[in-house]
Amino acid sequence: MNEEQIAIFWFRRDLRINDNAGLYHALKENPCVLPLFIFDSEILEKLEDKQDKRIEFIHHNLEKLQVQLAELQSSMLVLSGKPIDVFNNIIKKYNIQKVITNHDYEPYANTRDKEIAAFLNSQGIEFQTYKDQVIFEKNEVVKDDNKPYTVFTPYMRKWKSKLSPFYLKQYPTQKYYNHFIKTSAFTIPTLIEIGFTSSGSLFPSNIVNPQIIKNYKEQRDFPSVNGTSKLSIHLRFGTISIRELLRHAQIINETWLNELIWREFYMMILHHFPQVTHNAFKPKYDFIPWSNNEQHFKLWCEGKTGYPIVDAGMRELNQTGFMHNRVRMITASFLTKHLLVDWRWGEAYFAKKLLDFELSSNNGGWQWSASSGCDAAPYFRVFNPYEQTKKFDPKLIYIKRWIPEYDELTYINPIIEHKFARERVLRTYKEALSS
Repeated sequence: MNEEQIAIFWFRRDLRINDNAGLYHALKENPCVLPLFIFDSEILEKLEDKQDKRIEFIHHNLEKLQVQLAELQSSMLVLSGKPIDVFNNIIKKYNIQKVITNHDYEPYANTRDKEIAAFLNSQGIEFQTYKDQVIFEKNEVVKDDNKPYTVFTPYMRKWKSKLSPFYLKQYPTQKYYNHFIKTSAFTIPTLIEIGFTSSGSLFPSNIVNPQIIKNYKEQRDFPSVNGTSKLSIHLRFGTISIRELLRHAQIINETWLNELIWREFYMMILHHFPQVTHNAFKPKYDFIPWSNNEQHFKLWCEGKTGYPIVDAGMRELNQTGFMHNRVRMITASFLTKHLLVDWRWGEAYFAKKLLDFELSSNNGGWQWSASSGCDAAPYFRVFNPYEQTKKFDPKLIYIKRWIPEYDELTYINPIIEHKFARERVLRTYKEALSS
């Protein structure tokens, strides 16, 4: 194998062999392709929870991929460490001509990929990347003056006007499966070997349920109803293709389609305004004097605020790694506006806990709730948890699912009174923004 010229396809957020843009190009253009996955120690070492469900999800799907590759008389090389060190070792073992992968858009990934590209190029090895996890990226949907959109609705209209059947076509990787390297099975390191243990979690299926999508507009706001697709984790790690989802969305439900476009809108914002990872999109909002009461934040994290809809959401998140989207807005609004805690604290907590965590969407959602983001809720919009409960969980089905001990008369007292909190945040924001 040392003598044979090979190309590497580096799997990252695209854990599937069907309809995979970079993999299609790798297989089509190279007669011998070695699949590779790297458990990036730069990322793993920052994860405090050694039962992190996302690592378990990745590991589980690598095992599924390995079975598929074995049926093709091939195998994936799965390694752990710093990517630069991994590639330094690999090029000593194989005659590598090219490394192919798909684009990633987050700041760390951009820095990593530039470093890898420079290293490989210095060794005479090509580094190629392709667009796969979105329909439109970077500068592909911009205003007529080539400036980025900062309001969703006109972005959405331009996005839809650009969409054509071409963008939804499946990449026919299966035509070139015979170009996978022929090799006996590589061994995937166990979770324990990469420093993690199993939580025994069950993950949602990546099979699209047309009925849920059909009823999405009517049911999506009710957390007690099975009204959302639960596909976000699969989109996050690429165990399903965005093109497949768009084909379903176009046919079945425009509201669901718009949610997929929101995801691309926030990715575009992150590309053009990378400062949002640390600062408010609207600079004035960096001057909000947050109270940042650590005890209040702790109680919010634990689901012990005394506001049942907020507590139910936080307990669902802590136990499952998932939170219903309506409840995400309620809990985020509560932290930033009732408790006056910096949105970055909540953003970081969600980043640790959410199975479907994507930096751009998480950041966009938190800045929307804090009113500091692009196209955000106005600062005087303060979700009333009691009214939200009446509208979206009137029979308390969701609340009692996650707070089985709930009883209106004996439930813990609210850590802050709603009227006081609302008046305080309106005054605080108004003073900060007018100074």
